[in-house]
Amino acid sequence: MNPNGAPTPSSGRLPRQIPYIIGNEACERFSFYGMRNILTPFLITSLLLYAPEAERAGIAKDVFHSFVIGVYFFPLLGGWISDRFFGKYNTTLWLSLVYCVGHLCLALFESNRSGFYFGLFLIALGSGGIKPLVSAFVGDQFDQTNKHKAKLVYDAFYWTINFGSFFASLLMPRILAAWGPAWAFGIPGILMAMATLIFWLGRHKYVHVPPSPPNPHSFIRVVRTALFAPGSHVYGLACFYLGAALALVTLYFTPQLSVVTALVSAIGLVMLFGGIGTWLQLDRALQQHPREAVEGVRAVLRILIVFALVTPFWSLFDQKASTWILQGNAMTIPHDSWWWPSWLVQQPAQMQALNPLLVMLLIPFNNLVLYPALRRVGIEPTALRRMGLGIAFSGLAWVVAGLIQLSIDGGDSVSLAWQIAPYALLTFGEVLVSATGLEFAYSQAPSSMKGSIMSFWMLSVTFGNLWVLLTNEAVRNEAVTAQIASTGMSETAFLMFFFAGFAFVAAGVFGLYARKYPVMDHYRNAG
Repeated sequence: MNPNGAPTPSSGRLPRQIPYIIGNEACERFSFYGMRNILTPFLITSLLLYAPEAERAGIAKDVFHSFVIGVYFFPLLGGWISDRFFGKYNTTLWLSLVYCVGHLCLALFESNRSGFYFGLFLIALGSGGIKPLVSAFVGDQFDQTNKHKAKLVYDAFYWTINFGSFFASLLMPRILAAWGPAWAFGIPGILMAMATLIFWLGRHKYVHVPPSPPNPHSFIRVVRTALFAPGSHVYGLACFYLGAALALVTLYFTPQLSVVTALVSAIGLVMLFGGIGTWLQLDRALQQHPREAVEGVRAVLRILIVFALVTPFWSLFDQKASTWILQGNAMTIPHDSWWWPSWLVQQPAQMQALNPLLVMLLIPFNNLVLYPALRRVGIEPTALRRMGLGIAFSGLAWVVAGLIQLSIDGGDSVSLAWQIAPYALLTFGEVLVSATGLEFAYSQAPSSMKGSIMSFWMLSVTFGNLWVLLTNEAVRNEAVTAQIASTGMSETAFLMFFFAGFAFVAAGVFGLYARKYPVMDHYRNAG
């Protein structure tokens, strides 16, 4: 038994509390993707009717990606509260209740922009706040005696996420069209309430790792010492101040940027230059902190570089719920083809169901067929190799999407079935990046930083969506649009190829960095 009364996992056995976490995640993911995957169509056809028709798609994309930025920014808050004060279980339970209230607002305020946007804020806070905690909570249920089971459970965890997402993606667009937004947003709220109940039912069976006590050698304190401790080397501090100055310029002297874009850009600049500055003079922290703490910060900074290089993947992946839906609206649904399931797929937004369906097929295929085959020929599919390859596959997906867009722009009647190809490529990339990233983030994090490092992993999605918002801001500039027009491509097609190139460059840099990355093992000891 552990100090909290929960059973200690025995050697080689799967912890019996895992089904409660998996069940919670399945319902929560249905609720999240149920509302997320109908958000763009709902905004265009209902909430944004006040705007000129030509501008609605652009506004809807801005709202959608701003919401996603919030969802993946608030993990920082949830991780910090959990690690320092209330622990993962309590923080998850309380923020889940906030999450439920957010769903209620969407159902009640379907025609009130202020009320609806407040509901989106609450969902971003609740969903984002618990996001790093649940995946880290899974890791807490394992120790050195059964850590080899963790990869299987993380894969099952991710498979379950997509199980909920599949049915949400398939059903909610139909419910929105047939029953209206109150039911379409209300049903996900009911599922979130069920998720909270399931999580609460397992409260006596979990391994509860207590929050970390105030630590004089914490990550933030070591960073502060490295930057501000007296010494002759000031290059790092100058780098930090440069980042702060650029952040202020972004906030106060770029009024053309939206509030969300400017704020997240400013945070990113401070993190980037502050991280570089810390790295340049981290050894100065040895004046006040033990070497173990300083090396822990060095390890985290290495991890953050990996996370930063993954951000282009998210800029491509999350646009399947905005840009690809808008593309699908311009395509022809092949109802007259014998092989098309017209009884099931009637809305372009339902194509998103392909993503979780393929994930559920690819995860067991990779584990049972692909990875063993690679090992037999002497290729070890390490976490970093999988992630780098996944980024490249996302680029391939957008090349195919761009070719489809060129056909649409040329006036051809293009079947919606052609979107199967980019969805398949993007999903293969997702399995290699996202499912692997959950395992990688937990295993590389020092024990005092589990919740926070998972928050940084989620923050990579925020910055991935920031690239989308910055691109949207750029194409509103007349000089940029004129340059795009000179290529002979439409703005949509050009941006698709642009994002594909962005992913290929990121994959190349990621591969170079991964060669020198020192892989760690930070699973807790048994007992």
